[in-house]
Amino acid sequence: QVDRYLYHLRLSDDVLLDVMARFQAEMVKGLGRDTNPTATVKMLPSFVRSLPDGSEKGDFLAVDLGGSQFRAHQVKVFDDGKQSSQLESKFYPTPKEVTQGNSTELFDYIADCLLDFMETKNLKHKKLPLGFTFSFPCKQTKLEEGVLLTWTKHFKVRGVQGTDVVTSLRNALQRHKASFDIDVDVLALVNDTVGTMMTCGYDDRHCEVGLIIGTGTNACYMEEMRHIDLVEGDEGRMCINTEWGAFGDDGALDDLRTEFDRELDLGSLNPGKQLFEKMISSLYLGELVRLILLKMTKEGLLFNGKVSTALLTKGKIEMKHVSAMEKYKEGLSNTKEILTELSLFPSEEDCVAVQHVCTIVSFRSANLCAAALAAILTRLKENKKLLRMRTTVGIDGGLYKTHPQYAKRLHKVVRRLVPTCDVRFLLSVSGSGKGAAMVTAVARRLAAQRSHIDATLAPFLLSLGALREVRNKMRTELEYGLKRETQAKATVKMLPTYVCGTPDGTEKGKFLALDLGGTNFRVLLVKIKSGRRRSVQMYNKIFAIPLEIMQGTGEELFDHIVQCIADFLEYMGIKGARLPLGFTFSFPCRQASIDKGTLVGWTKGFKATDCEGEDVVDMLREAIRRRNEFDLDIVAVVNDTVGTMMTCGYEDPNCEIGLIAGTGSNVCYMEDMKNIEIVDGNEGKMCINTEWGAFGDNGCLDNIRTKYDKEVDEGSLNPGKQRYEKMTSGMYLGEIVRQILIDLTKQGLLFRGRISESLRKRGIFETKFLSQIESDRLALLQVRRILQQLGLDSTCEDSIIVKEVCGVVSKRAARLCGAGLAAIVEKKRENRGVEHLQITVGVDGTLYKLHPHFSRVLQETVKELAPQCDVTFMLSEDGSGKGAALITAVAKRLHNVGQK
Repeated sequence: QVDRYLYHLRLSDDVLLDVMARFQAEMVKGLGRDTNPTATVKMLPSFVRSLPDGSEKGDFLAVDLGGSQFRAHQVKVFDDGKQSSQLESKFYPTPKEVTQGNSTELFDYIADCLLDFMETKNLKHKKLPLGFTFSFPCKQTKLEEGVLLTWTKHFKVRGVQGTDVVTSLRNALQRHKASFDIDVDVLALVNDTVGTMMTCGYDDRHCEVGLIIGTGTNACYMEEMRHIDLVEGDEGRMCINTEWGAFGDDGALDDLRTEFDRELDLGSLNPGKQLFEKMISSLYLGELVRLILLKMTKEGLLFNGKVSTALLTKGKIEMKHVSAMEKYKEGLSNTKEILTELSLFPSEEDCVAVQHVCTIVSFRSANLCAAALAAILTRLKENKKLLRMRTTVGIDGGLYKTHPQYAKRLHKVVRRLVPTCDVRFLLSVSGSGKGAAMVTAVARRLAAQRSHIDATLAPFLLSLGALREVRNKMRTELEYGLKRETQAKATVKMLPTYVCGTPDGTEKGKFLALDLGGTNFRVLLVKIKSGRRRSVQMYNKIFAIPLEIMQGTGEELFDHIVQCIADFLEYMGIKGARLPLGFTFSFPCRQASIDKGTLVGWTKGFKATDCEGEDVVDMLREAIRRRNEFDLDIVAVVNDTVGTMMTCGYEDPNCEIGLIAGTGSNVCYMEDMKNIEIVDGNEGKMCINTEWGAFGDNGCLDNIRTKYDKEVDEGSLNPGKQRYEKMTSGMYLGEIVRQILIDLTKQGLLFRGRISESLRKRGIFETKFLSQIESDRLALLQVRRILQQLGLDSTCEDSIIVKEVCGVVSKRAARLCGAGLAAIVEKKRENRGVEHLQITVGVDGTLYKLHPHFSRVLQETVKELAPQCDVTFMLSEDGSGKGAALITAVAKRLHNVGQK
C-alpha cells in the first residue's frame, strides 16, 4: 500500500533519459533568439567569458544575497604559484521586512552591512573591486549589469523586478559615500551558481559546470559563443546560467508530476512557477514528505490514522528532518525521535514507512537533478566534438552537503546516464563569496589583458587618414619611377615591359610558356584558337626547385630549368618543334625590349649568384646551347603580374590592370606612352610593371611600420628591401603574426607566458594557417587543433587572441594593398581625363583567392579611397602560364603587323 503511493515517484533510467532529452531541447530553445521568449529554461548569458587561469591576484570584496543570510566577504588572491587564496566573511540576518519590503530598504540594508564589514576589517579607506552575488534570475547585458526577471526563494521585494540591481546597489553605496569615506567599484554581478563554478575553476582547470542543489537549485556551464544567439559575437565561450528551476513551467513535466507536487505548488508563493525546483530543491522536499505522510495517515496507513497538528501545519517537516531520518546507520532511532518531537508517536512499522517515503522523495530529487546535469554534460561533449570527455562539476548547496546519501546517488546516476563522460564532482568552498571575487578577479585580469593586447595591436589599425596618406605617397612614387631624372633613385621602379597591346581575339597557334616565380617551376604547352570557337587549351608539368639550386649559382639554376624543359618536351613528344616561347620570370627585371630582361634583384627567397645585372633571356639561351638538344624561339620575357592582366584581358577588354596578392605582391597597368619618359615614343600604351613591393624602401612608410615589421625585415634574406611587400604579401604575414605572438607571450598574455620551441622557429606560422584560422566557419576548437599541430598548446582564450592577431595583420595587409591600388586606378582616371572611370583589375595570388576576408577588405578600401572609380575585380585563370602564352601570341601578332 505504501509503494502504491510512491510508485509515481520512482523513475526508471528510460524515463530519466527522456527527461534528459527534454531538457536538451529546452536548452536549445533558450539559446535561440526567436525561441527564447517562449522557453522556460531561460539560458541567461552571464557575460563571464573566462575561467580563472591562476594568474589572478589582489584584494576583492564580495557580497552575497540569496539565502537565509546575507554575507560580506573579503577575498585575498595570491600570485604565489600555488593558486592560494584567503577568505574572511561575516554573516548578517535577512529579516522579513527586508526580504518582503521595498527596493530602497533592501539595497540600503546591503550597503549598511558592507560598510559594517569594511569597518570591522579596517578597509574603509581602500578602493576595492566588488563582486555582487545575486542569486535570482537576471537578464544581463554586460558583466556589471543585470535586470531582475523574477524573485524566487521567498523573496518578494517591491520595485526591484525589471530594474538593474547593480545600479540600485551603486546608488545605495553613493548615498553612504557622503556620510562615510568608502570607495567601492562594483565590477561584476554574479549568480551563486556561476560563483560556484568559478571557485572550483580556480582549483581545477577542468571545471566548466556549476551546480547548486540546496534551498534553490540551478546549473551553469561554459557554452560556445557561436550558439548563443542572445549575445553578439561568436568567438570564445561564455558561462550560461540555465535557471533550470523553471523547467516544466510549460507543462513539459506534467506526466511526471504527482498529486503531491501539484498540491505543494498550489500552496507556494509562486504557483505554476519553478516547477522543476519544487521537485528537487531542499526548500520543498520536507513539505512534499509532509503531504505524502498526511494523505497516508488520513487513509489509515500511518500513525493509526491519527492526524496530528504537525502533519496539518505547512512547513513543519523540514529538509533537516528528512536528512536525519535517512541516516540508515543509526537504524530507526533518528526517525522515531523526530516523529515523536512532532507529536506523531510512531510504531516501528510507521518509522520504516516514513524512512521509505523520505528515501524515495530525496532519490527522485537526485535522479531528476542527474538527468538535467547529464543533458548539460552531453551538450558540452558535443560542442567539443569528443568521443570521451573529462570534466569537473563544481557543486554547492545544503542538500548536497548535508544529506547523508544525496551526493553518492547523484554521482552514480550521472555516470550511468553519460558513461562517456569522466566526471569529477568538486565541492565548492564559499562559491557565492569567493566565486564572486574570482569573477571580479578574472574580469580585472581580462580588462588588463585587453588593454595590453589593444596597445600591442593598435599600430596595425590604420585610420582612413593614414591610408589616404599611403595612397598619396604611392602616387608620388609612381610619378618618380616614370620620370627620366628621378627613375634611377625611385623605389617603385615602374619597369617598361614592352607589352604594347592586349589580346583582340585573333591570336592563334601553339606556344610554350615557362613559369618561374616560386619554389616550383612549370613548363606549359598552350594551344590558342581564334574565331567563333576561340579557346585556350593548356598542358603543363610542375617541377620542384630544390633550395640548394635556388641559392646556388646562376648556371646551376638555368641548367636545372633547361633539364625540366627537356623532360616536358620529351613527355609531350614535341622535342623537334621550334615553338615560340614566353618566359614568365616573376622577379624585378629592367627590360630594353620584349625579349630582353635584366634582373634587378632577387626576391621570394631566391639567391642564385651571378644573375643580378644579367639578361635572363641570354642566360636561358646559353643554358639551351650548353645542353644542345633542342632550340626555342624566346619571344617574350614576362612578369606574372602582366600575365595576369593579359589573361583577364582575353576575357574582358576593359582589363588594364593586373594585381598579384600571393606569396609576393605587385601591380602592372597600361600606361600612356607619353607619360613613360624612360622609353622613346609618345603613341599608344605600354604595360608598366610597377614592382611596388619596394615601395617604402626609402623610408616613406616608416611612420606606419611597427617593431614587428622591422623584426621580420631584419630576419629576412633581403633586409631593408621590399618593405611594402613585407607588410602586404603572403610570404611575410605569418612571420609578422609569429613575432606578435612571441611578444604577447613574453607579456604573459598568451600560452601561460611560455614560449614553446616551435614558436621560436622562423617560418613555422605559414600564411595558409592565417587563412584557416580566420575562416568564419572554423570553431575555436578547430583553431586550437591547428595551433596544436604547430606545437602550441592553447586555451580557448589563447585561440581567440591568436585569431584576433591574424585578423589584424591580414586586414592591414589588405587595406595597404587597397591604398596602393587606389593610387593606380586614380592615375588611370586622370590619364583618360574622365570624371568617372570604369575599369577591370585582373587578380591572382593565393592570399586574394584563399584568405576568407582579404579580397573583401581590399575591394572596400579601393572603393573608399577612389570613390570616382568603379572597379571590377576579375579572378585570373593561370596568369603566369596562359598569360605568358597570350603575351607571346600578341607580340607575334604585332610583329607580323609591323612586318606587313
